[in-house]
Amino acid sequence: MAMMPTSKMMPTSKMMPPAMQRLIKGGDRGMITMSDDNVMMKQVIETHNPDGREVDVKPLLRLVEDILNRATLNAGTVATMESQLSTENIEEKSYQASFNAMLDVLSYIIDRISCELSVKALSGGEAHATTLSIFNMLNPFPWDAKLVLTLAAFAFNYGEFWLLAQIYSTNQLAKSMAILKQLPMIMEHSGVLKSRFDGLNSLIQAMLKVTRCVVDLKELPSAYISSELPALSAAMAHVPTAVYWTIRSAVACASQITSLTSYGLEYITSTTEAWELSTLAHKLTNIYEHLQKQINICYQHIEENQHAEAYQNLLNLLGAIHIDNMKILKALIYPKDDIMPLVEGTTKKRVNIEVLRRRNVLLLISGLDISQEELSILEQIHSESKLHATRQEMHQYELVWIPVVDRSVQWTDPMQKHFEGLKSTMPWYTVIHPNLIDRAVIRLIKEKWHFRNKPILVVLDQQGRVVCPNAIHMMWIWGSNAFPFTTPREEDLWKDESWRLELLVDGIDQTILNWIKEGKYIFLYGGDDIEWIRKFTVAARQVAQASKIPLEMVYVGKSSKREQVRRAIETISLEKLSYTWLDLTMVWFFWTRLESMLFSKIQLGKVDESDLMMQQIKMLLSFDKAGGWAVLSKGSSIAVNGHGTTVLQALQEYDQWKEYVPTKGFDNAFGERHGNIHKATQPCCRFEFQSTAGRIPESMRCPECKRRMEKLTTFVCCHDEPVLSIYE
Repeated sequence: MAMMPTSKMMPTSKMMPPAMQRLIKGGDRGMITMSDDNVMMKQVIETHNPDGREVDVKPLLRLVEDILNRATLNAGTVATMESQLSTENIEEKSYQASFNAMLDVLSYIIDRISCELSVKALSGGEAHATTLSIFNMLNPFPWDAKLVLTLAAFAFNYGEFWLLAQIYSTNQLAKSMAILKQLPMIMEHSGVLKSRFDGLNSLIQAMLKVTRCVVDLKELPSAYISSELPALSAAMAHVPTAVYWTIRSAVACASQITSLTSYGLEYITSTTEAWELSTLAHKLTNIYEHLQKQINICYQHIEENQHAEAYQNLLNLLGAIHIDNMKILKALIYPKDDIMPLVEGTTKKRVNIEVLRRRNVLLLISGLDISQEELSILEQIHSESKLHATRQEMHQYELVWIPVVDRSVQWTDPMQKHFEGLKSTMPWYTVIHPNLIDRAVIRLIKEKWHFRNKPILVVLDQQGRVVCPNAIHMMWIWGSNAFPFTTPREEDLWKDESWRLELLVDGIDQTILNWIKEGKYIFLYGGDDIEWIRKFTVAARQVAQASKIPLEMVYVGKSSKREQVRRAIETISLEKLSYTWLDLTMVWFFWTRLESMLFSKIQLGKVDESDLMMQQIKMLLSFDKAGGWAVLSKGSSIAVNGHGTTVLQALQEYDQWKEYVPTKGFDNAFGERHGNIHKATQPCCRFEFQSTAGRIPESMRCPECKRRMEKLTTFVCCHDEPVLSIYE
């Protein structure tokens, strides 16, 4: 079929219906700028007479979105679409099968609306009247169905237009049909049409956004949100307006395409329609933003209710009796069966939670900031525990790392790299990714197990019951001897313990343990004031020589101020003031064990026990915050536990008590003198708990005067410890 000359295809204004002439010359601005929206919406609502039918519009909306997204394009890209679309195929069998039943019911009404859109565009029907006509056709349907059915009818016409535009150059049937619709001529003027199609694209995308909002509102789960919620009631009240203006926009878009293919280039030259498209797009954008804002509030409300329900279900599950630990572990780690959520420590292979069935499981819970010191000591104790246990017991125990991260912080490549590095060093089971841990589980970990960023070790028995809320303290204190890491075992270990030097240094330094066996006098001391250290070590050595006793001294640093401790160690070693730990990991472990003794008692509810051992531990921790300190023992027996000022004064006043050394012994004579000085000075006691420490007692009694201590909030900066963050 020969192509007709373009000039002969151009109609005159006399060939157009009067309504179309009015549209081109003056536009249909009256209804778009109507001030009395209440009258207009009253007409719309009067057409709404739902009969209770429910239509699942989501499959149809997906089909409509697919059509419009494939058809909505910039006019300049038409030439390249043919090659692109040859590689894009919908899975036809499964795609069509899912719609067959639905379209059997709805195809008639879609066809009617499609015809209405085309006929009214050709006859010059006024846009508001056409929109009301469509509403009348759809009067028994709910609002979301009205909207999606209208978009389906529009997509049918619009998709046909672009399908021909994309394939007419390679398909003879399409070419003939395209000529009838004047498509070749239209495509030849794609440059002139660019702004027109851009306007159509913008409006169609706005229509889809509003439609998705209306459908999303309908899909909100009533079990988690009430219609009385202000955000939901405000959004639902706006739905009729949103549906009206979206259908009104579909009428405008259909009119654009129909008029373009029917009236040719004279219609192309009109600018009125571009203004109409822009105005409608702006109006729909405002509607979308309002609806989306309310929907986001609804989603937040639903999420909070779902989270509260999930958390309560988790608590109920933990409180129930189970034949094994599978339900508990799946709830805590990952409840689905679609992936293998664990990595085995030695082989690094992915495994299922099933490997933990009927095992006693130790959950190592930490952030990504767990230190290498903590990991190395844990690995050592873990290995020793395996050796310490019998073959049967060893087979029954497994350790699993549960990484906890702040979900509000975006997960980055450096964080992933750091996580993978930590995971690769662990010889036990690890979760494959922190995002597997549910929000309700994180809340449980924080609220019930008192996780505050410091690592904790929750022990579950073979039925999934919590037999110790945090076994990490007994691990630090007693190592593998704490096996099997239950609360009864922790209580038994404390019953067998006493205030002795081995309690402070066991598992850290064999040299000190050898001194204990030899019955030597030992000064354990700490602090970061190098001048006090010089005075103390010189005075102690002079007193020991005068008393003719074998005295050893060991510097153990402080619980904080790592850099200052490192400099003190260098000075002590250089000046040969005493024996010291060159490895800062040993200093860290000493103070971690000492703090764990306090936290262990807090966890057992016995922090204010009046026994000598607990009072001495608390005093030593208090001295650490107040400056220098020293502990004197003879072999295993501790004679003095004192503040730096009182200990140094007692040593410097040696002449006043040296006469009692031969009869009472050095340890007793020094202890009596120090006790008198201590009573006269009565230094303050203080404890500092980091906000990340987990269980912090509501109150504590002073280890000296036994009165309730004052509770303060303190902010500290020691300047010497850089804050390393994987989030930077």
